Amino acid sequence: MRNRHLNLDAEVVETRSGAVLDPYWVMSYPDWVLVVALTPDDRLVLVRQWRQGARTWVLEPPGGVMDEGEADPCATAERELREETGYVAATLRLVGSIWSDPAHNTNRIHIVLAEGATDTGAHDREAGEELETVIMPLAEALAGVARGLFVHAMHLGGLLLGLQAAGRIRF
Repeated sequence: MRNRHLNLDAEVVETRSGAVLDPYWVMSYPDWVLVVALTPDDRLVLVRQWRQGARTWVLEPPGGVMDEGEADPCATAERELREETGYVAATLRLVGSIWSDPAHNTNRIHIVLAEGATDTGAHDREAGEELETVIMPLAEALAGVARGLFVHAMHLGGLLLGLQAAGRIRF
């Protein structure tokens, strides 16, 4: 199966001990970016988005797919932040890249810290994106982590890495 967002391949894999896994399913996706956006008054710029797999609304950092030809995660993060929320950031920096699922997926998630985020008042959401912008005080978001406010493991991991890079949390 192949489309612009996913290639699903059945591979034959032989382990070091000689076991043959046939088929072994590998999903090839483009890389993604996750934006940890902080406003000057220490609020997080988040989105609440419908997620069909979970069949519910999910609170998460903005982000998305790196389009074909995009090589700079910060440029993609800048685009995604503006498109999804209408916010722009004074500074953007890549703070880490992690595998989405190294057992089955080929892509990585690039975590970009966007500081000094301000609202332009205009977003440019893609067709089919059902989401709303949520601005949340950082302390409220951190308090919500233990309560399950963020339900997507990759989003939570990226958010924590971004906040650590921003000096807002330590671990």
